[in-house]
Amino acid sequence: MSQFVSSGARLDRLPMARFHWKILGLISAGACLDAFDIYLAGGVSAAMLKAGFSTLQLNALFVSSGFLGMVLGAGLSGYLGDRFGRRSSYQFNLALFGVMSFVAAFAPTIQWLIGARFIMGIGLGAELVVAAGTLCEFIPPGYRGRWISLLGLIVNSGLVIATSVGYLVIPHLGWRWMFGIAGIGAVIVWALRHRMPESPRWLESVGRTQEAEQTVSAIEAEVAREKGPLSECARTQNLVVPRVPLSALFRRGMLARTLTAALTAIAVNVSVYGFVAWLPTFFVHEGRDVVTSLGFTTLMSLGAPFGAVLGYLTADRLGRAKGLVMYCIVTIVLGFIYPQMTVNAAIAIVGFTLVSCIFGIVTLGLFGYVPELFPTALRLRGTGVAGVCGRIASMLTSYAAVILFAQWGLFGVLGMVAGVLLLLVIAVMSLGVDANQFSLEDVSPDEEAADNELSLNHQGAAR
Repeated sequence: MSQFVSSGARLDRLPMARFHWKILGLISAGACLDAFDIYLAGGVSAAMLKAGFSTLQLNALFVSSGFLGMVLGAGLSGYLGDRFGRRSSYQFNLALFGVMSFVAAFAPTIQWLIGARFIMGIGLGAELVVAAGTLCEFIPPGYRGRWISLLGLIVNSGLVIATSVGYLVIPHLGWRWMFGIAGIGAVIVWALRHRMPESPRWLESVGRTQEAEQTVSAIEAEVAREKGPLSECARTQNLVVPRVPLSALFRRGMLARTLTAALTAIAVNVSVYGFVAWLPTFFVHEGRDVVTSLGFTTLMSLGAPFGAVLGYLTADRLGRAKGLVMYCIVTIVLGFIYPQMTVNAAIAIVGFTLVSCIFGIVTLGLFGYVPELFPTALRLRGTGVAGVCGRIASMLTSYAAVILFAQWGLFGVLGMVAGVLLLLVIAVMSLGVDANQFSLEDVSPDEEAADNELSLNHQGAAR
């Protein structure tokens, strides 16, 4: 009988069962809700601009205040998630987001709304960090790419839901109702997620081996009741590690991974918030009314879930790294084609394809590639550091998008996106790490050897 819990190896050999669907649902519901709130900012900004409640410059401050909160939230959730557990982190940030959603719905002035948006952003920035890092700890390596794509499909649907609900709600009930809907959803998801177990990998890594054993045994029993007797665990692992400081992310063996993860998050945020989130405002500024603008945006936003479908089809076949490079290159090409479209049908079709590729990058990059780069003891802090960098980029992107659009139109905005994606392609190809089909432990550097030069062509290196 092994003295080790071997939670990672035991979870990795499980067949896919209802348990995994439950975990996916509980994690993705909160992440989708946060994505809904992030993406509603575009429709709300356009409506506030048209109603005279705000200006283009104050809209940029409204969007940026949320991103500033997300910077704090991403960093805070990384610390909370690695120190106190995944479950404590995601319940705290969802509660904070839900309460402030109701406050935002009754904001008397744009200044009050900007303040509420900042606090909401703390919860928003935390949720996606915890969601991606937690899901990959439960899913076996042979399915992980597809399941992180399912998470992406549900989260990316937040864009479609936000634009569709905004199309129906904003013209008839007003933009305030969008925040009220988000708040009600947060309360419901927060209550449901009390049933979600803590990550056994995390429990074991911090030395809470008895709890890890109880949790993974309960998961095995639940799966066995559905699927029958389980196969023997082929390997034993000791996942207990000494407490790892944040500085470990910046040692030589981890630094390249941390920088590449940060650049991935930056590229994703520049792509989404420099282009996709500003589409309604761009359309309004070009002379279209709010209803027409939201209609165009709703049609193009269907590319968000389709991008996750593309990720599902390629994540386990090409791998996260190769898929990420491919979608970046296609996005760069389409980015220079799209501004030349003048016919409505062409705008919609090319725009849909462009948005699909951007969200293919979101799916493979944020939900798969980034959290898989880090060991369990550093996973949420590493993902959080990347998230902080991405959110800072989001804040700057909001202002840059306004300046570039005013000077060079969509060519300027999409040129910025293309430049960042090109840097990401170079970084991913240079790093040469891909966790496709490998256990998380197999592709994680050894924390105890972090002071030494770690091989970046470990077992999960792209070949």
